[in-house]
Amino acid sequence: MNILVTGGLGLIGHNVVAELERLGHEPVIIDNRTTYGAISESEVNYLMTERLKKIKTNHIYNFDISSQVSGLSWIIKKHNIDTIIHLASLPRQKIVGLNPILATQTMSEGLINLLEVAKKSDIKKFVYISSSMVYGTFTDQVKEDAICNPEGQYGILKLAGEWLVRDCSRTTNIAHTIIRPSAVYGPLDVTDRVVAKFMLTAKDNGVLKVNGINEILDFTYVDDAAKGIVAATLSDNTNNKTYNLTKSHSRSLLDVANLCVKIVGSGSIEIREKSADFPSRGALNIDAARRDFNYDPKIDVEEGFEKYYQWLKNSSFWT
Repeated sequence: MNILVTGGLGLIGHNVVAELERLGHEPVIIDNRTTYGAISESEVNYLMTERLKKIKTNHIYNFDISSQVSGLSWIIKKHNIDTIIHLASLPRQKIVGLNPILATQTMSEGLINLLEVAKKSDIKKFVYISSSMVYGTFTDQVKEDAICNPEGQYGILKLAGEWLVRDCSRTTNIAHTIIRPSAVYGPLDVTDRVVAKFMLTAKDNGVLKVNGINEILDFTYVDDAAKGIVAATLSDNTNNKTYNLTKSHSRSLLDVANLCVKIVGSGSIEIREKSADFPSRGALNIDAARRDFNYDPKIDVEEGFEKYYQWLKNSSFWT
């Protein structure tokens, strides 16, 4: 397959590219290396430099898919792209809330541009990375056929993207696969996420603030997420289907805060009210992914958090 990865220098994206290369593919990357207006430019530059060390491809294009349609067409034609893995997006609810106009441009206009170019090109498969946030509030073992009731603009935009992708398949011969990950974390992530915040706060012997004593998440190590996305992309069993792609093991925010304090060896915990910006979530059912493309996540939270902290502790940027 000749595979284009949008957002290919992001946390998940660069690991997807590395996995494709490990399997003998030569992926092409589009990434605008944005700060989202919420992350320091120095941090983004550091992370991009480190992520580039993990991949081999020189086919990297730095531009915005929401505005440069001609560039998309040129890249797809030049590299004979037949498969697209679409990861480019604002990454989470907080960032979308800070700039909903930018979010709409990236997550809706950018997607529509990509789909319109795909229709005019020889694209065989379109893999759309959605989110567990499309479900809204849910309990453990939610399946892909559950009713989606997103709370917040991020989940709404992701769900709208799913429908746009499905409609593209309805009117063309382009197969699609929709992937719903949850709470992905790991080395080379930005520090404006809950796991990094907990780790860095504990490292400074500060107070870890847990928003909701009963709130739980299905934390997924980035290597497991990336390998699952690649396996789903390369499988013919996944055409025109939707999959949860997580560790399928929920952990409370209080549990992971305590784990961070234990791993780091310092810090204390303060429990606060649940944030109204986020739905309550549990573990996702991954039976379909196990059945159709042998998805088998390996890294438990204890091991994943230790790996993440060892990277964070030894990182030149944060030390």
